[in-house]
Parts: sequence; structure tokens; C-alpha cells
Amino acid sequence: METPTSTPPRRAWLPLILLLPYLALLWLPFYNGAPPSLLGFPFFYWYQFLWVPITSLLMYVVYRSAK
Repeated sequence: METPTSTPPRRAWLPLILLLPYLALLWLPFYNGAPPSLLGFPFFYWYQFLWVPITSLLMYVVYRSAK
């Protein structure tokens, strides 16, 4: 019996999810500014910090789906 060597088509889009944080943080003019602030932190900082748990969650979803 032959084993498949490529990812099944229904899961081929999963690695593309990992591009979301990259693209969201790559577009600097979108979040390069002070307002709105959150707990005294400018938007520039808290937007980047927000993507840390989001990226971890996305990596977890892709990891669990790839099994």
C-alpha cells in the first residue's frame, strides 16, 4: 500500500494561518501611532503585545490540526 507523501488537500491551508501575525505586524503604518491608548500604553505597543498570545493560539490550532 502506498503512503501519501503530501498534505491532504483539506489541511493544506493550515500553514497559511501562520502568515496572519506576520502580515499584521508587517504593515507598520497601520499601528504606528499613539492613540488609542490602553492602560497608558500607546497603540503601537499594545497592538504588538496583543499578537503574542494570538500567535501562540494560532500555532496551537495549526499544531493540533496537523496531527
